[in-house]
Amino acid sequence: MPLLSLHSPVGDLTLFEEDGALVALDWGWGADQAPSALLEEACSQLHAYFDGTRTHFDLPFSPQGTDHQKAIWAAISTVPYGTTISYKELAEKTGSVARAAGGACGANPLPILIPCHRILAADGKLTGYSGEGGVETKQALLRLEGVNIPHQLDL
Repeated sequence: MPLLSLHSPVGDLTLFEEDGALVALDWGWGADQAPSALLEEACSQLHAYFDGTRTHFDLPFSPQGTDHQKAIWAAISTVPYGTTISYKELAEKTGSVARAAGGACGANPLPILIPCHRILAADGKLTGYSGEGGVETKQALLRLEGVNIPHQLDL
């Protein structure tokens, strides 16, 4: 499976490609780098995102999951850069419930690219993030996007 790693402000990231689409983004440096044109473009777009010059990704995704998870991930992908919605709002967009929407966020195989960091608790608090560093990484991504997140003592 083609894979390519990159350094980022939130740690080393590794992208995985299958059948011409991105299928996963994991924290850490992957062994046996096998770049492709798609992976190199994805790295370029991620670097631009972290530099603050890209607000959306124009890449083919093919995350593996249930139909429910895929519906949640599609809805997450519509949340604009620099904005947030609650798990409840996300659930309402898909005919789900907040807890199930949160579970799908936690199972997102393409964090950052499918921006589950933009989903917050109903009271605006940062709750959970599946990426390395957890809520602190979620907060860093939101701050990168210009979202004003008040300091939380429970980070």
